[in-house]
Amino acid sequence: MDIQPQQERSLVILKPDTIQRSLVGEVIKRFEQAGLKITAMKMVQAKEQQLLDHYNKDDEWYLRKGEGIVENLKSRGVEVDREPIEYGKDIIRVLVEYMTAGPVVALVVQGNQAVNVVMKLVGSTEPSTADIGTIRGDYTVDSYTHANVENRGVRNLIHCSDSVDAAEREIGLWFDETEIHKYTTAQERIMYDVNLDGKPD
Repeated sequence: MDIQPQQERSLVILKPDTIQRSLVGEVIKRFEQAGLKITAMKMVQAKEQQLLDHYNKDDEWYLRKGEGIVENLKSRGVEVDREPIEYGKDIIRVLVEYMTAGPVVALVVQGNQAVNVVMKLVGSTEPSTADIGTIRGDYTVDSYTHANVENRGVRNLIHCSDSVDAAEREIGLWFDETEIHKYTTAQERIMYDVNLDGKPD
């Protein structure tokens, strides 16, 4: 990885609902207008194993989440008919079903503190509580409650990496390094005083 010291990379996936609603250009514009640059982009039909590797959950996570779901079901007087771990696995099952329902657009977004900047632009995971001005807050109103009733993933338009380490791991699942381009934008020349090879002048 040969990028400027102050720079980070984030993986962004525009989910099937972004493509279906013709919001791809609008979403990418938000990143570019914030001073981030796209260094890789492709449309793909995600595969189940690729998504399982991407979400990277283990049995401890499934069990912990499942126990929370079971507790919630019992508090509402709903019958519990499976082991807690199976309820936990349902979380990823519905996500995989959602993410394989149509093509996605995968991006590598680069810039100063890119991970945090992208997360701020995207907004909180649940669209109905995401701040106005964020992508999720502006373009969708889905909620956990509605998604749970319909036994599906929350339609929240975008995945973005939540840490620098997660970003580098995720990028490796979706892109070969040869697919990631090195170039300097006019914004970078002004903001960071760099030349075309990505090094300070």
